[in-house]
Amino acid sequence: MTVLRLDNVAIVVDDLDAAIAFFAAIGLELEDRQPIEGVWADQTVGLDGVRSEIAMMRVSEGQGRLELTYYHAPTASPTEPAAPPPNTLGLHRVMFAVDDLDDTLERLRPHGGEVIGEVVDYANVYRLCYLRGPAGIIVALAQRVG
Repeated sequence: MTVLRLDNVAIVVDDLDAAIAFFAAIGLELEDRQPIEGVWADQTVGLDGVRSEIAMMRVSEGQGRLELTYYHAPTASPTEPAAPPPNTLGLHRVMFAVDDLDDTLERLRPHGGEVIGEVVDYANVYRLCYLRGPAGIIVALAQRVG
């Protein structure tokens, strides 16, 4: 048995339009947006009465995809604290390689994208930073240098 690919990572958000705009500013493209509901959805996620909407965002030059999910019902549970620190157990972050870190950060500022710490130079190989994305998740950006 062989894993064929990592198909996608899903993020539950409280504002689907804002999340789409945020990830579009990074450079992802909206592949599809659709409602999800029914018995099969309830059985898959283990909740009753699921009514959600998903937006599938894809990397334009690759196979990576990000699923953004908004729950109409049942209402999504907020995380505590709302912006957990980077050492919180569970999904740590989503990282994207970008060709121009400064330009990407400039595009993200109108969408609430603010660097958590600093933009750093890692061993003269990458410029890296963490920032908050939709629903308080941490998004990392990396630009190869040299």
